[in-house]
Amino acid sequence: MKPFSGTSLTDHALTTGEVLVSMWHVKSDYNWDAGIAMGAYLEGLKQGKLLGIRCPECRRTLVPPRVFCELCFRPLDEWVELSDTGRINTYSVSYVNWDASRRQTPEIPAVVEIDGASPGMAILHLIGEAGDTLDAITSRLKIGTPVQAVWKPPDQREGAITDIRYFRPIG
Repeated sequence: MKPFSGTSLTDHALTTGEVLVSMWHVKSDYNWDAGIAMGAYLEGLKQGKLLGIRCPECRRTLVPPRVFCELCFRPLDEWVELSDTGRINTYSVSYVNWDASRRQTPEIPAVVEIDGASPGMAILHLIGEAGDTLDAITSRLKIGTPVQAVWKPPDQREGAITDIRYFRPIG
């Protein structure tokens, strides 16, 4: 006796009706609850505001906000409206898309430390208006370069981080 007896199915068998095939599409709608802190943060983005939250114990201002301080474990509920400016903490110049295809013009993901938040508090976003060539970009962008958010028009905002189109260098 063979350990795995049987006949493998072929594409021909499946497409010609040699074997019974049932095709159906799963309707798998779902919802995701952003929670208290992230929900308020996303609503702020929809209104064109960057919101942080301040710890009553260590007085750090956190962005993105959380419901508790990860250093002193205090609950957080002191909301702070932050500036839509910041400084580049680090960045990369990418000529590769998410699917590994090549880009003609570079994309610049960056970690932006938001003004008014505590040191090290930052968001990952894109940098725009920095140039189209590697030489132009690297001559314009440095660690610490000040940047400002470029927002979508209010009627196009949906309460997502993409309500900020990108950050542009200033100064």
